[in-house]
Amino acid sequence: MAFLARETLEEIGFSELGEDVLISDKASIYNPRGIAIGNHVRIDDFCVLAAGIGGIKIGSFVHIAVGSTLIGACRITLSDFSGLSSRVSIYSSSDDYSGKTLTNPTVPDRYKAVAHEDVFLGRHVIVGSGSVILPGVILEEGVAIGALSLVNKHCEAFGIYAGNPVKRIKARSRLLLDLEQEFINDQMKNKSESI
Repeated sequence: MAFLARETLEEIGFSELGEDVLISDKASIYNPRGIAIGNHVRIDDFCVLAAGIGGIKIGSFVHIAVGSTLIGACRITLSDFSGLSSRVSIYSSSDDYSGKTLTNPTVPDRYKAVAHEDVFLGRHVIVGSGSVILPGVILEEGVAIGALSLVNKHCEAFGIYAGNPVKRIKARSRLLLDLEQEFINDQMKNKSESI
């Protein structure tokens, strides 16, 4: 996988661009001025980030794996230490599938009823391969979503959810919070030693 050089990333024109950002040269970025990226972020091949009016906010230590899509008019937030496995799709906009309206972007808005709502992934959220997250979803801190899940509702902190549509399977360990603190302490120690 070839990653874009720092100079190229700066020329793209993101609203924010942290340190140690790796974006594949095969990723597609639309409306970069609406995309803020933190530190230590990796975005792999064939990902599509299409920021709408609400923008896309990516925290630090975030991985977006091969073929994932973030798209829609409203805000999409991926908080620190969150991650998307391959082929995850996050939508902050969705057509009305009832048949009462027309659909797709080739049709004028007055004939459609598109739902637009923010999507929020909290810290340490992990989303399994092939999952779809719909507009308005909030995944609280520490939520884990199993592969091939349809996420159409709010998921409470440190729960493991799976299915179509998702349901809570069991609690997720909070040990990762201790590991996060250990990791941060090591990072700070390494920085002070390199000075």
